[in-house]
Amino acid sequence: MRQIGKAGGGGRDIIVRLAHAARKIAFAGAVATAGSLGIGALGTGTSGAALAGPFPETTIQLATTGGARPVPAWNRFCDAYPSECTIDPNEPEAIVLTPRIWSTLVAINKRVNREVRPMTDAQQWNVVDSWDFPETGYGDCEDYQLLKRARLAEVGIPRRAMRMTVVLDENNEGHAVLAIRTDRGDIILDNKVDAVKPWGETGYTYIKREGAAGTAWVSLGGVSSPTTVATAR
Repeated sequence: MRQIGKAGGGGRDIIVRLAHAARKIAFAGAVATAGSLGIGALGTGTSGAALAGPFPETTIQLATTGGARPVPAWNRFCDAYPSECTIDPNEPEAIVLTPRIWSTLVAINKRVNREVRPMTDAQQWNVVDSWDFPETGYGDCEDYQLLKRARLAEVGIPRRAMRMTVVLDENNEGHAVLAIRTDRGDIILDNKVDAVKPWGETGYTYIKREGAAGTAWVSLGGVSSPTTVATAR
């Protein structure tokens, strides 16, 4: 976890080093849990699908309307974790949403929502906005989604099909969600709810997200975007 501003100095670094090993254990646990639910191998099987709720109907994908500036904290995250932001052009931009993949999305969304406790960057690190893995066990919206993104990559979801996305929530505040691009439309993972929903069922206004070619972002509607995403929930 990269130190940004007055974010705890050496104390933060010590906490992060101690938590790093715990994160590796948590990754292993996530993979083990997926396997126990019958969702470890991402194929066309249906094991575990009944536990995940109704399979989503096909909807349209979110349309892009041009380029957009990334959230500044995203750039700092990519500097600290380059491999998390590297896009393989050979990967698909969207995946086929099978019942087994649907079960994986629901299981990991719910697991991370339960593991991480909400805390804003201002409360935890004394900074306005910092995008990091929640290695201390606490984090705000984007930290939840970054961990989900990493865990889904661990079980075989291509990074290129996963997009960190900035929205305006029900309070008209900046909020981050994880969008999964599928043949049935864009599916949203959110720390506010355990339910995984098509984007059109969230009630959010979609501002911008990661692009498909690298660290550049794209606009999702031309609405003036917030410069920070700092809500814990």
